[in-house]
Amino acid sequence: MAEKQYAWHALEASECLRLLGSNLDTGLGKDEVAERLKTFGPNVIERGKGVSPLRILLRQFLNLMIIILIVATAISALLGEIVDSVVILVIVFLAAFLGFWQEFRSERIVEALKRMMAPSCSVLREGVRVKVKAEDVVPGDILLLEAGDKVVADARVVESHGLQAYEAALTGESIPVAKTASTLPEDTPLPDRVNMLYAGTTITAGKGKAVVTATGMRTEFGKIAKEVLEIREERTPLERRMEEVARSLGKIILLIIAVIAAVELAEITVLGKALSYDLVISVFMFAVALAVAAVPEALPAIVTSTLAVGMWMLAKRNAVARSMAAVETLGSTEVICSDKTGTITKGEMMVKEVFLGGRFYELSNPQGLAELKSESRQLHDLQRLALAAVLSSDAVVKKVADRHEIYGDPTEAALVLMAESFGVNHIEARSKHRRVSEIPFASERKRMTTIVSSTGRLVAYMKGAPEVVVGLCSRVIVDGSTVELTEEWRNRLSNTNEQMAARGLRVLAVAEREIQEPISSYSEEEIEHGFTLLGLVGIIDPPRPEVKEAVEKCRMAKIKPIMITGDHRLTALAVAREVGIYQEGDIAVTGADLAKMSDEELEEKVEKITVYARVSPSDKLRIVEAWKKRGKTVAMTGDGVNDAPALKRADIGVAMGLTGTEVTKEASDLILLDDNFSTIVKAVELGRWIYDNIKKYLAYLLQANFVEIAVIAISALIILPFLGVGGEELLPLLPVQILYINLATDGLPAIALGFTPPEPDIMRRAPRPRGERVFTRDIKEYLVRALIVETPVLLLGFIDALTLGIEAARSRLFLMFVFVELAVALNTVSLSQSIFKFRPHKWLLITILWEITLITILTIIPVTRQALHIVPPGPRDVAWMALGAVTTFTSIELLKRLEISRLYR
Repeated sequence: MAEKQYAWHALEASECLRLLGSNLDTGLGKDEVAERLKTFGPNVIERGKGVSPLRILLRQFLNLMIIILIVATAISALLGEIVDSVVILVIVFLAAFLGFWQEFRSERIVEALKRMMAPSCSVLREGVRVKVKAEDVVPGDILLLEAGDKVVADARVVESHGLQAYEAALTGESIPVAKTASTLPEDTPLPDRVNMLYAGTTITAGKGKAVVTATGMRTEFGKIAKEVLEIREERTPLERRMEEVARSLGKIILLIIAVIAAVELAEITVLGKALSYDLVISVFMFAVALAVAAVPEALPAIVTSTLAVGMWMLAKRNAVARSMAAVETLGSTEVICSDKTGTITKGEMMVKEVFLGGRFYELSNPQGLAELKSESRQLHDLQRLALAAVLSSDAVVKKVADRHEIYGDPTEAALVLMAESFGVNHIEARSKHRRVSEIPFASERKRMTTIVSSTGRLVAYMKGAPEVVVGLCSRVIVDGSTVELTEEWRNRLSNTNEQMAARGLRVLAVAEREIQEPISSYSEEEIEHGFTLLGLVGIIDPPRPEVKEAVEKCRMAKIKPIMITGDHRLTALAVAREVGIYQEGDIAVTGADLAKMSDEELEEKVEKITVYARVSPSDKLRIVEAWKKRGKTVAMTGDGVNDAPALKRADIGVAMGLTGTEVTKEASDLILLDDNFSTIVKAVELGRWIYDNIKKYLAYLLQANFVEIAVIAISALIILPFLGVGGEELLPLLPVQILYINLATDGLPAIALGFTPPEPDIMRRAPRPRGERVFTRDIKEYLVRALIVETPVLLLGFIDALTLGIEAARSRLFLMFVFVELAVALNTVSLSQSIFKFRPHKWLLITILWEITLITILTIIPVTRQALHIVPPGPRDVAWMALGAVTTFTSIELLKRLEISRLYR
C-alpha cells in the first residue's frame, strides 16, 4: 500500500476501506501487516536525536560573561595569583551550571506523549478478534472499540453503535463527542470531524469499528510531537538582559585596556621607555583587575537565589515554576492566551437554567432557585422533569468530601446533580423504576430513550436535541396540566431553544410517555411517538467565580487576556462575555475563519481578536506566533495535549496541575496546582515584584562595578603616572580586594534587596516592553549618578593616603569601598522614594551589620588581614570611611528628593 494523504472524513466508509486495502469483516492478513510495518514503521512516537549531558554543559561556557572570567582566571594563574584564580574559577562553574537543566525538556514531552498511547488494543486480523500491541497497529487495521478503550491510532469510523469519544485532551471539547460513519464536507475543522477517531483519546460509550488511517508520527498526536521537537527554545528576557550586560562590560574592558596599551606604547615611542618584563606584567595585572572589577561575580548566584525564593513563594500560591527564569518572565507578560475548558471554566457541566411551563428558571441563581422551590406546582413539574432526566441517563455521581466524583457522561451527570438538588435521588429512582429496555443515543438520532417498569406500568423517557424531541411530542406540561402541543407552542419552543443556544447553553429537551397499549417490540417505531414534553434544560460548563476579578486585574495591569478553545463559538462567546474577556468592539473567530487568513492577515488583526473557537493545535501555535511577531511577551495556559506546542513556543507556558496531561506539564514553565486562572494573576504580580528587585540589585551591583572601573582607570591612567608610580603599583585595588567587594560586601546585601516589599503601584503599570534593554535611560542616569557621587569621594581618600605609601592607600580605598557600598545598599531599597518613606527589610539591616562586623574581624586577624592586603587603619582612615559612607548616602537621598535620578516613571 502506497503512502498517500487523503481527506478521510470526506470519503465514504466503503471508499476508505478500498483505498486502505482492508475488509470490514476480515481485516488484514498477517503477511500484509508485516509488509505495512516495514513501509510505515511501528506505531510509536519518535524521540528525535538526543544530546549528551557533556555537550550541554560545554555549551554553557559560551556565555560572554563566563568567557571574560575564564580569561581573567588563566592570566591570574599564569602570574602566580592562585587564590584569585581559584575563587574566580568557582564562580565560573557556578554560573555555567545555571542553564544546564532546560536542555532535555523536548524529549521529556515526547516521552509523555508516548505514555499516553495505549499499550494494547483489539483489532480484526484474518476475520479473528485479536489483542495486539499498540506499536504493531498499521494503516488498514480494523479497530474494535468499546467503552473504556483508548484509541491507539487515527482512524475513520466505519460502524457506530452509540459510539462516543472524549477528545478534550486533543481538541478542547469539554463533553464526549458522538461518532458516526457518515461522510462530512472536506473543509470540516478537526474538532467537528465526528466520523474520525484520534490517537490518545478515549471511548466513553457505545461500540464500533474504525479503520486505521494514520499511525505513529503521522497521527495528530505525532504531529504535535513533531512540532514540539521542532520548536526552538528562545532565551528568556532575563537571559537576554544578562547577555547584554556581559557585552557592554566586555566592550568597556577592551576599550580601557586598549587605552592603557596605547598610553604605554606612546611612552615607549615618545619617551624612549624600554619595554620591560615589569611593564608587561603590570599591563596583564591591570587587565585581570579590570576584568574582575567589570564583571559582577555575585550576579549569577544572587539571581539564582532570588529566583529560587520566587519559586518557593509561587509554590505557596499554588503555582510551581519548572524553571527559575519563568519566575522573572511572568512579570513581563503582556498577553495571556488561555484555554477555556477547566481553566476559565470549572471543567464540569451544570444545569444553568430550565424552561418549564412557559417560564425560565435560573438554577445557578440562588434567588431563582428559591423562587422555584416556593411554588409547589412548579416544583412538582421540575421534579417530574428531573426524574425523567435521571431515568433516561446512565451517569452516576458520588459525593466525596466537598466534591463530586462523576462516572459516565458529564452532561448526564449535570442532569443527575440537578435532580439531586430537588430531592430526586438518582440511585433510589433507578432502583424503584427498573429499566427494561433502551434505544441508545446515536449522532444520527440525536436522542436517547429508555423504557422503565414502575408500579406495574411502562413509561418511556426521552432526552435529546430539542428540534428532534419536540417533533416526537404531541403534548406539553404547563402549570401541572397536560395541554396540546400546538403550532404556536412549537414556534415558541423553537425560539426559546435558539435563545438558550445563543447564551452558550447546550440545550436538551426532556419528555415522557406512558405506554398503555400493547407493544410488540421496543423499537423506534413502536415507542418514539406521542410523548409529553416536560421542559428544556440549558447546560453549561460554568466560569470559575474568581476568574472575572482576575480578568479585571489583568486589564488594570495592561495585560490582554485571550480565550482559545476547541468548543463552539456561541459557548465560547457566552463565557468570554461573562468573565469580561470579550468586550464591545472585540472580534471572535473560529478555526475555519483562521484557515482563510494568511499569517500576515492574522498578525494584523490579532490585537482585536479576543475569542478563538473550534481551533486546532496548529491554530493555537499560529496565534502565539502572531502575538510574538507583534513584539509581545506571551503566556499560554492549557491542559490538553493540543496545547503542548503552543505552550512550548510561548514565552511562558502555564499548565493545569489537576486536569493537565503529562504532555502539557512537560511543555510548560509554570504548573497551577489549583487549576485556577486567578493564580496566574498572583503569579504575574509576584513576577513583577521579583523583576523590580532584580533591577534594584542589578543597578546596585553595576554601580559598584562601574565605580571600580572608573577609580582603577583614572588612577592608572592619570593619578599614579602623574605621581611617577608604575609597575604593579599602578593598581589602586588588587584583584583579591575587588573580589571581596563584589562577592562578600555586595553579595549578601544584594540578596537581601530581593526581599524588599513590592511597590504600591506594581499592578497598575504597563508590562515592560519585550525588547527593553538593561541599560535604559533610568539605569544610565542611576549609573551616572553613582559615578559622579562616589568616584570623587573615593579618589580623594585614595590620594590623601598616597603619602603613606601605595599599600596604605589601597587599604584605605578598599575599606572606603566596603562602607560606601553598604550605604548605597540602603539607598537602593527604593530607587525613586526616600528610604524614610520606604522602610528597608530586616534582612538588609542584618546583612549590613554582618558585613561591618565581618570586615572588622578580618582586619583584626593577621592572616586574613595579610590575605586581603589590609594595612591596620588609623583614625584618619576611619574618618575617611565614615565621610565616604555618609556623603554618598546623603547625596543619593537628596537626588531622589530632587527627582534627578528616578528609575520608575
